[in-house]
Amino acid sequence: MNPYILFILLFGLGLGTVTTFASSHWLLAWMGLEINTLAIIPLMAQHHHPRAVEATTKYFLTQATAAATLLFASTTNAWLTGQWEIQQMTHPLPTTMITLALAFKVGLAPLHAWLPEVLQGLDLTTGLILSTWQKLAPFSLLLQIQTSHPTMLILLGLASTLVGGWGGLNQTQLRKILAYSSIAHLGWMILVMQFSPSLTLLALTTYIIMTFSTFLVFKLNNATNINTLASSWAKMPVITSLTPLILLSLGGLPPLTGFLPKWLILQELTKQALPLTATLAALTALLSLYFYLRLCYAMTLTISPNNLTGTTPWRLPPPQPTLPLAIATSTTICLLPLTPATTALLTI
Repeated sequence: MNPYILFILLFGLGLGTVTTFASSHWLLAWMGLEINTLAIIPLMAQHHHPRAVEATTKYFLTQATAAATLLFASTTNAWLTGQWEIQQMTHPLPTTMITLALAFKVGLAPLHAWLPEVLQGLDLTTGLILSTWQKLAPFSLLLQIQTSHPTMLILLGLASTLVGGWGGLNQTQLRKILAYSSIAHLGWMILVMQFSPSLTLLALTTYIIMTFSTFLVFKLNNATNINTLASSWAKMPVITSLTPLILLSLGGLPPLTGFLPKWLILQELTKQALPLTATLAALTALLSLYFYLRLCYAMTLTISPNNLTGTTPWRLPPPQPTLPLAIATSTTICLLPLTPATTALLTI
């Protein structure tokens, strides 16, 4: 792609998200979401592969449906209450419609069916943008509205953690596994959103860091399914030995970074007298852990069927810079000791 066009599209992505961040009026927020969607569509379809075009079409239709629902709900809110302020949502009908529209935008269950299919049709770089950056603008709106149905958010969160764990069990394609992982992590964030928005932001930040490092590892390996991971030991032994730690951090095992948000979320749910919800969420995390362990097993404990087992073949230096991967991997593995500082910041 022409670098000037790429710059304009990336600028549009940033502009749409920042517009939504800065808006207090529903029309402006809707405009930011639309700029965001229109900027990523050429990035998704740039390879002109039938799967990429199909994924782009599906993404455009789902995002347009969600944006139209959001615009209709905000207009209904203005008609019923006479104001357009995002933080002054008082009527339950438009509030529920907007919550469901934003849940559709980010891919929460049961409105999740488009996300694995779309992510499977994209290359890893665009998939990374879709899994991380594209979640920020809808989440900023979800954090600002006061939902009138707290039970709905809990049901959305539990359904997402369950579907995210259950859907990834039988997958062999890495991008679909990461899509279901995204759905499960979003479910954890939604569960605690109404009780502690700062905890939701912490979970979103750690999810973005862990997903960033996972996508970069797969991009460095040029891997798109589980079988291609088996040959990574001969190509990149150091990365291969670190990748299980990244994947187990995504699964939420101590003493890795991914344990921090899950631990604090379960603690907060217990404080809010929701022990059953916390127990169900913790049990659904075991489903996700299973397919992360499958990836670890395929990457480190199986040997690719070739004649160079145990020896490192001659190879060129990696074409992409590895510094971002090194920083992301370090933060994915080592941030748990900062838990006391994090809890102190959350209570301010």
